[in-house]
Amino acid sequence: MNGGSGSEAGRGDGGAHGPGGNGRAGGGSSGSPRRVLVAGLGNIFAGDDGFGVEAVQRLARRPLPPGVETADIGVRGVHLAYQLLDGYETVVLLDATARGGAPGTVYRIDGAQADRPEGDVLIDGHRMTPDAVLALLDTLSAGTGGTRPGRITVIGCEPAVLADGIGLSPAVAAAVDPAVDAVLGLLREEPGAADLAPAGADEARR
Repeated sequence: MNGGSGSEAGRGDGGAHGPGGNGRAGGGSSGSPRRVLVAGLGNIFAGDDGFGVEAVQRLARRPLPPGVETADIGVRGVHLAYQLLDGYETVVLLDATARGGAPGTVYRIDGAQADRPEGDVLIDGHRMTPDAVLALLDTLSAGTGGTRPGRITVIGCEPAVLADGIGLSPAVAAAVDPAVDAVLGLLREEPGAADLAPAGADEARR
């Protein structure tokens, strides 16, 4: 994954993994709030690869500002690429992200861009990384005239175990809440989000 800047967002105590998911929009307000999508990617049947799904499910239970939607994408990367053309100003992707740190390290990658593959984008119905989703997004936006989101950030977590099996490793399970706090910190940076200040939420960046 290439991008503007990457930083560790911290580690802390978290809960256990749970499959399934939901999506919801934030509460309404006067005017037209900026549209923000927070999407969780990953395969819940591959250990820590289910991090993004667990994190977005937990985020969906927290107070969110108007205009913010959450989506449990799982392995439906092609669906996500099309959804990203639906007029979102900001997109946050939650996913297991191997960058060489200690398992459970939470990363914030601002200005995320796709690695440029040689030839056509590989579409895998079982798993698409943020790189593959963003590369497909570029292809779709060029072909359809759709508008790419102005800001894309990845909140990633260093995995420990990616073998077959349901459930996060202890280190990654403990990183879910810090990742959620990192997303909430990022959302507080969005214009019109000054009222978002959940009790106990830490800033995303250190």
